Amino acid sequence: MDLPRSVRDLPRLTGRIRVTPDDFVVEEIPAYEPADEGEHTFLRLTKRGLTSAAVRERLAKAFGVPAEHIGMAGFKDRHAVTTQTFSVPCADPERARAKAQAALPEVTIHWARRHRHKLRTGHLRGNRFRIVVRDVPDDGLARAQAIAERVRRQGVPNYYGPQRFGRRGDNPARGRALLQGRGPRKKWLRNLLISAYQAELFNRYLARRVAQGAFTHLLQGDIAQKADTGGLFVVDDPTAEAERYAQGHIHFTGPIFGYKLWMASHEAGALEQAILDEEGLTLDAFRRVRAKGTRRVGRLWLADLQVEAVAPNALAFTFTLPKGGFATMVLREFGDFVDAAAAA
Repeated sequence: MDLPRSVRDLPRLTGRIRVTPDDFVVEEIPAYEPADEGEHTFLRLTKRGLTSAAVRERLAKAFGVPAEHIGMAGFKDRHAVTTQTFSVPCADPERARAKAQAALPEVTIHWARRHRHKLRTGHLRGNRFRIVVRDVPDDGLARAQAIAERVRRQGVPNYYGPQRFGRRGDNPARGRALLQGRGPRKKWLRNLLISAYQAELFNRYLARRVAQGAFTHLLQGDIAQKADTGGLFVVDDPTAEAERYAQGHIHFTGPIFGYKLWMASHEAGALEQAILDEEGLTLDAFRRVRAKGTRRVGRLWLADLQVEAVAPNALAFTFTLPKGGFATMVLREFGDFVDAAAAA
C-alpha cells in the first residue's frame, strides 16, 4: 500500500539502519511500578541479539513453567539493544534474579521486584528510541533537522508498520477471508489475521486523509482524543478546536472497524464509510469474528524528537512513542533507509 508521508516538500535522506544492534536502542516505559509484594517477580533487563520470545523461552525453562506463565508487556526485536521487563512466577526476588541470570548470562538484569500479578501484554506506556542511521548524505543533518522541525509541529501519521501484516504481507487478505467464514480455526491465529485486516483498513483510511490534506487539521464529525486523559469526544466545530489541535493537546482518531465501533459523522464519517463501501462491508460483518472495533489515534506527537550527528555521515534520532506506535513509521518521514539487519 502506498502510504503518503506528512512531510512531502522537503529533501529526503538515504542511509542504512540497524548496521549493528547498538544502532537501534529501545527502552520500554512501564505502565506502573511493581508493588513490592505478591507471588510474582518483575525482572528489568537489557538484552542484545535476542528476541523477547527467546528470553521468555529460556526463563520458562529455568523456572520449570510453560512459556505463557512468563509475562512481558511487548515483543522487542533481536537486532537491537532493548530494555524491558519480564515477570516470573516466583515470590523471592533474589532467587528469581539468580535463576534468570544463570539462564541468561549475556543479559544485564537491573533489578528484581515482587508484584501481585503477572505482567500482561500491553502493560506499558510506550517506548524510548535511539536509532542511528549511517551512510547519510553529507548534508544529511541539515535535511533531517528541517524535517524534524516540521514533524515536531504537526506530528506524523500513526500508520501500522509492515511487521503487522506478516512476513509475506498476506495476513490482511487472510483476515478478510475469515469474515466470509473461510480460514483457520485456531483462535490465536484467527485473532492475528483479523487484527491485520483491521490494521490495513486503518492504514487505508489514514493514507487517504493524508493525501487529501486533512492530516494537519480536524474535520467536522471527527472523534478526537485528549492527549492527557485519553478521553474521546466529537468535534462539532473544527475551528473552535484548531488551537488545541495545533498544540498537540488533542488528536483525531481513525477507525479500527468492528461491529461496536463508534463511527465518526459528517465529513470525517464519510471518509470512514467510504473505506467500508469499497470493501463491500458493513460493521455487522465483523460480528462473525467477534471483532468489536475501537478507535486509534491518527498521529504520533513527537515533541521530544531530536537529531544529532554522531559520526561522519551518521545521525542519531531520539524520540518517545506511545504503545502501538511504530518507530519505522517515524523514520520513513526522513528518508528511504535500507534495513541492514533484514538485508543480511
